[in-house]
Amino acid sequence: MSVENATASQAAPARAVTMEKLVNLCKRRGLVFPTSDIYGGLGSTFDYGPLGVELKRNVKEAWWRETVQRRTDVLGLDSAILQHPRTWEASGHLQNFTDPLVDCKNCKQRFRADHIEGDRCPECGGELTEARQFNLMFKTFMGPLEDTANTVYLRPETAQGIFANFANVIDTQRVKLPFGIAQTGKSFRNEITPGNFIFRTREFEQMEMEFFVKPEPAEEQRWFDYWVGERFNWYVRYGIASDRLRLRPHAQDELSHYSRGTTDVEYLYPFGWGELEGIARRGSFDLDQHAKFSGKDLTYFDEEAKARYRPWVIEPAAGVDRAMLAFMLDAYDEDVVENETRIVLRLDPRLAPVKAAIYPLLRKGGHPEKAQAVRELIARYFTTAYDQAGSIGRRYRRQDEIGTPFGVTIDHQTMEDDTVTLRDRDTTQQERVPIGTLVATLVDRIGWYREA
Repeated sequence: MSVENATASQAAPARAVTMEKLVNLCKRRGLVFPTSDIYGGLGSTFDYGPLGVELKRNVKEAWWRETVQRRTDVLGLDSAILQHPRTWEASGHLQNFTDPLVDCKNCKQRFRADHIEGDRCPECGGELTEARQFNLMFKTFMGPLEDTANTVYLRPETAQGIFANFANVIDTQRVKLPFGIAQTGKSFRNEITPGNFIFRTREFEQMEMEFFVKPEPAEEQRWFDYWVGERFNWYVRYGIASDRLRLRPHAQDELSHYSRGTTDVEYLYPFGWGELEGIARRGSFDLDQHAKFSGKDLTYFDEEAKARYRPWVIEPAAGVDRAMLAFMLDAYDEDVVENETRIVLRLDPRLAPVKAAIYPLLRKGGHPEKAQAVRELIARYFTTAYDQAGSIGRRYRRQDEIGTPFGVTIDHQTMEDDTVTLRDRDTTQQERVPIGTLVATLVDRIGWYREA
């Protein structure tokens, strides 16, 4: 999709979901729980339940397959959460990674100054303090002494681990510009005003890639346009309606300290447009800074040009949690099946936490034993569920709610001819499939091993 089309004004399409509905579904069905729930929770932190961890893992694997595994110009990395504190001095985070903070003199609540309209408290109308800058990095200490010399930080982004390993990668791998280094991992930001469920939290996961190019404006622009389009279309390929996505270039006064230009992929959440991913032109800022602060040579030798230089960088940086939230919101639907309203998550089968649910029609007659054997067969390839409680219709509805794309029912005919009933989540249509070809049928329908 072109930048012009994606940034055009769009009418909000109708939808069945609200944030309250999705939050309730996530808690009820084991997707997302409040952290430390038995103690009343901990501000804007969440745990991913048995189904949520599968969905989250599938989102990360979908990103990794397309960003690293299927490409020949991108390598993977897994850098540590704790970095040398000079890392954050060099990157500018100690000085620049701040938000303006104000306090209400009356109710004592704190707010981001740039999120408040007017000069009064949005909660009680009280007088606000003057704004002061608040650094978003979490501090801790390494070793037994809690003093300045032992201060370290929980990383606010995964990118700096990539830049710090730039020399290690080019020294140990056969790389040629342009090339990328990608990783997923936890980051931490002491947000003043987190909220909107898992959209803005203090502990979150990122999917980031630094794509190094020749320091030439035309080359930078070419790859920047490429990655903006590629990242926008990735969300569409995995099920998000394109009319709930847009591209928003940053104004000059909102650019990060390292950015030469940034465009966000935004999603139309129930609370409004919000960032899914940012694609930034970082230039050689990070390599320049780390070379200066470390004294190491962070240049690339261009064999063809017989020249040494620091590449420029294009950075697509996505949030795993935000992507997961957008995929669930866009998949949420309500319809009527057999005169009953059902909730159904129409997730792309590749993202669904459970790929196939196995149902023995009866609790006797060899149905459960046959169903377990079928489950063991499928579970070698996909995550499965087994359900023999209640009517078959109720069992279908339970799996529809969590987005399971296929149901496999073992019935009387199965015991006679080794075929099963395969039910499609979205159409509710059923067909007979031989057990011997069931795995191949599911592989084809789920598309896990096909090109996206």
